[in-house]
Amino acid sequence: MKKFIETIKNIFKIEELRKRLVYTFLLILVYRFGCFVVLPGIDASMLANLQSRTQEGLVGLLNMFSGGAFGNASIFALGVMPYISASIVIQLLGVFVPYFRKLQMEGESGRKKMNQMTRWLTIAIICIQGPAYMASIHSQIPAAAFVAVNQLGWSNFMFNIVSTIILMAGSMFVMWLGERITDRGIGNGISLIIMIGIVARLPYALLAEIQEKLSTNNGGLLLLIVEIVIWFFVVVAAIALVQAVRRVPVQYAKRVIGNRQYGGVRQYIPLKINAAGVMPIIFAQALMLFPLIFSRWDATRGLAATLGNYRGFWYNLIFFILIVVFTYFYTAVTVNPTMMAESMKRDGGFIPGVKPGKKTVEYLDGIMSKVTLPGSIFLGIIAILPAIAGIFGVNNSFASFYGGTSLLILVGVVLDTLQQVESYLLMRHYDGLMKTGRLSGRSGM
Repeated sequence: MKKFIETIKNIFKIEELRKRLVYTFLLILVYRFGCFVVLPGIDASMLANLQSRTQEGLVGLLNMFSGGAFGNASIFALGVMPYISASIVIQLLGVFVPYFRKLQMEGESGRKKMNQMTRWLTIAIICIQGPAYMASIHSQIPAAAFVAVNQLGWSNFMFNIVSTIILMAGSMFVMWLGERITDRGIGNGISLIIMIGIVARLPYALLAEIQEKLSTNNGGLLLLIVEIVIWFFVVVAAIALVQAVRRVPVQYAKRVIGNRQYGGVRQYIPLKINAAGVMPIIFAQALMLFPLIFSRWDATRGLAATLGNYRGFWYNLIFFILIVVFTYFYTAVTVNPTMMAESMKRDGGFIPGVKPGKKTVEYLDGIMSKVTLPGSIFLGIIAILPAIAGIFGVNNSFASFYGGTSLLILVGVVLDTLQQVESYLLMRHYDGLMKTGRLSGRSGM
């Protein structure tokens, strides 16, 4: 406890870190406030049916990612999911289209162009998702709830157009908040916004599980304790997955500068078992939610009726395969063996027993393929654990935290943010957040 208090004091002693933390906290407050601001022209007292229908299934997951804004008919109802969908498309184009691949190689200027394209594509996606969301609202809440139509004389078409524009502005504002947090706050802004929405639902899910287990006579309290213990071990497994690395030894040759010799030591390249972090989970989940757009956000209609059962076999099989594929894809995008080999050669380093150049690239690429396979499979297994927990009687709300997207995002983002905080502490010669060794986040490479 004394160590914890001392660490908190050290954090607030660093002026830049203190400003970044306060800035991040204030922007998160703005986001949480906006999640409860209902679309103009809708009576907030008549949203009970919409809120009850967005507690379970795929729509429940989307509601959780938006921090409850989806079920509140909020101006932030669509959240960052359109931006994530646009990011998936742009990154896929960067692999298959030469023009986008060239932009990726142009550094900062290319990144700015791709970010601008992502924003425009986000607007295009909202133009599809917005009307679908409004159609869903019209079918799930009473007609009397639409004050603008009943009392101001607006037509449904006009009201939907105005509401879609507001939803578009809300999503773009949330995206702007995420970018500001990334630039001037602490951690990755978009990931933090998603995580905050998930954390906001955790107390309600845990309370619902406790009430359900204590209200039954089928070993309620004992079963609840067993569930929490298993949940603890799942959290530990997720942390281990995020932090696990494979270390590749690199021998640096001696350099002679003047009359002195430098180098000649062995160092290690830490290759992450899960170099992609939580992005494969987010990408796969965004694709699994895509059919809901064309079924008016109703998981009982169209293609969503087939894939809408997140406990079903086909949903979890496709979800698992997408996670494995996206893990390999995102690892290939973020980890470049060619650049690593060139950097080692430039600094006079080599892998013992492997020739520099092409052989080193092939060796590193082979190592990444081997360590990514078990990492991707483990990631997929944890992602489908909520379905398994639901089969064994865990409440639907709490089961979503029993692994799956929620837990992995929560663990990955928290570790990544704490790693940034620790880097500030170590730069100012303070102790880190952990007693033994440095804290390893999902982006620490």
